[in-house]
Amino acid sequence: MGLFGKKTDHPMADLKSAQQLLKDVPRNDALKALQEITDWIESVRDNADFHVDQRLDVLSLLDESARTHMRKLVYDYFSAQSLSQFQENRTWMTLNQFFSHTAQAYYKILSDYRSGNKGSSAIKSSLPLVAARGIYASMGRLKLAAARYTPVEQILWQQMAEFYSHAEAQQYLNTPLILYPGTIKETSVRNKFTSMLIWYAAGSSTLSPRNMHLAERLTTHFAKHLTVANQITPDSLFYFDLAHPTPPIKITSETLSDAGRRFIGVGEVIPHIEALLKILEKNIVPEEVNLGGLYAPSTVRDVACYLAGHLTSPPPMRRNIRRQIKVNMNVVHGFSNIAEPANNMSGMTWEAEDISATGFRCVLPASNAEGIRIGSVIGIKPENVPHRGVGIVRRLNRDGLSNLHVGVEMLSKQVDTVSLHVQGSYAMATEQIALWLKKMEEDSSEVQLLMNADTFSMSRSLNTEFDGKGYLLIPVALLEKGVDYDLGRYRKVEEDSADY
Repeated sequence: MGLFGKKTDHPMADLKSAQQLLKDVPRNDALKALQEITDWIESVRDNADFHVDQRLDVLSLLDESARTHMRKLVYDYFSAQSLSQFQENRTWMTLNQFFSHTAQAYYKILSDYRSGNKGSSAIKSSLPLVAARGIYASMGRLKLAAARYTPVEQILWQQMAEFYSHAEAQQYLNTPLILYPGTIKETSVRNKFTSMLIWYAAGSSTLSPRNMHLAERLTTHFAKHLTVANQITPDSLFYFDLAHPTPPIKITSETLSDAGRRFIGVGEVIPHIEALLKILEKNIVPEEVNLGGLYAPSTVRDVACYLAGHLTSPPPMRRNIRRQIKVNMNVVHGFSNIAEPANNMSGMTWEAEDISATGFRCVLPASNAEGIRIGSVIGIKPENVPHRGVGIVRRLNRDGLSNLHVGVEMLSKQVDTVSLHVQGSYAMATEQIALWLKKMEEDSSEVQLLMNADTFSMSRSLNTEFDGKGYLLIPVALLEKGVDYDLGRYRKVEEDSADY
């Protein structure tokens, strides 16, 4: 006789053997442990001998046992430290399998309940937990797809719609619950649903993987302040169509209310983000903000600022018209490759699909996309143009053929290489190569410089020569910090030739 009074050959049907099997899972190898638990989840999901309540009990045991291993791998994957390509692929595959099978297992339980299968009546009080955990697992799948900028399978949006629709129809949408043992903060199906959609709409293609993770954790933290409504409200930003599930869609002046549409709004979240920013400015991450690991307050602040800027109503519209035009460009990426004075820009060839006053979009085959990341700095030299420019990758998306769609913001259409020296010293040991960004307002009293990482300092002025003139460069602001570059703004003061 099995754990649930039904004869079955499944190893998990006996309480003692189930617990023993989980004890045998390696504790110090998160990757292997999660793989083994995922295999058990798949087998339990597909075994016809389990009644609905039996399957939920075993699934809960497995899912909860996986938590420690899953959290460690998520932190490893989304942390600032880069994994090797091999480790990255293994970790991604393991997490994706776990979230996929877990989401499908909770969805099957919901489907069996709706069909009235044996054991259904016993899980009625657990339905809020089933739906919330199903959405949570789907969120994990979404985040992993977003980390590789890949399309999301349609079935995920369909399942999401059914989890939400059932919770709404059965009136457990707002039922408070503890998602997992040891979790202090209460949540609900509504909170999981709204935070997931807001996060995906705001940052799935414009953030680095690490910042995607932080944005997801922050939207989860602020979930109770977000809104979902059957009609468009003044704070609505996006909508999700329950009848025709697709990724969340930005609301425009032409968007209409519809019976199947649910409108996601920012509610009162902005004041709470602003309050968090004030704390982060003191170099403190509040204990109640669960980020799934330790992150620098400055990094968290950057992501919080990003969210505050994107969760505005109405959402910002494109300011510059994009023109459909194809232009071939020689491209190199990485600051050292761009800054080298002898560089003849003989890198890859990209073809721009459309261009605006401030940037362009290219579609690259997978073979040409190695090393391209959100925030990557690239050097650009269009064909038949004598000078080079620089830009930063701001948006990435993959299509169904694995082609990478790259959106680039142009920093400057023309740059020159200059040598920087610490003020008062022209010793070669202190020399740094930088790129002087030429702007239309070239008579401005300020200049932007693209430099090696960690070169910019608010406490250090620099000297340089440009167009035969010597300048003292007084730091004004660090505009952006990338993996291998600083983008700084300086006030330039022309010096007499005798001074340099």
